[in-house]
Amino acid sequence: MFTGIVEDTGAVRERTETADGLRLRIGVEGFDDLHHGQSISVSGVCLTVEEYETDGDAGGWFEVFLASETVAKTYLGDVKEGDPVNVERAMPADGRFDGHVVQGHVDTVAEVTGIERVGEDWRFAFAIPEGHADYLVDKGSVTLDGISLTVAEKREAEFDVAVIPTTYDLTTLSEKSVGDPVHLEVDVIAKYVENMLDGYAG
Repeated sequence: MFTGIVEDTGAVRERTETADGLRLRIGVEGFDDLHHGQSISVSGVCLTVEEYETDGDAGGWFEVFLASETVAKTYLGDVKEGDPVNVERAMPADGRFDGHVVQGHVDTVAEVTGIERVGEDWRFAFAIPEGHADYLVDKGSVTLDGISLTVAEKREAEFDVAVIPTTYDLTTLSEKSVGDPVHLEVDVIAKYVENMLDGYAG
């Protein structure tokens, strides 16, 4: 499980396409507890560390493999060497819970439709992908590229989030432009409620 509090902005160092999917090498700094089999969030996608190095001459890095289904359902198949990605290690059992429950199971890809500077903060707008409107509520939690955010306003076809300077500076949001994709994970609690009430007639 993750919390949506991004620890670092890594960079894609290598990408290797295979018959079964895609392997990415991600450069990171200060991750001295990496290990084989570790769950790690890469821009909101839960992946597994296969290889790693924490103190090499070129700095720390880890490698993950994306199966064909993951490539098809996310935009990670389109990343290039040098592209930034948000990175978060799984939350330890005794860790502080600062965000919200994030599984790293991307529901869909949304599109940035607006970016506005509001004082020191930023306001981002995103298109609501078909079939996902019911999972988004005003002041509810949402995960975008692995970042725990709050829905500031929901409209018929779009929703907004307010982004503070720290989040803007320390995540890939500062690299986004209108038209860019983001990984969207809705609050899992909404999905559990839907499942429990499915077919309930009162």
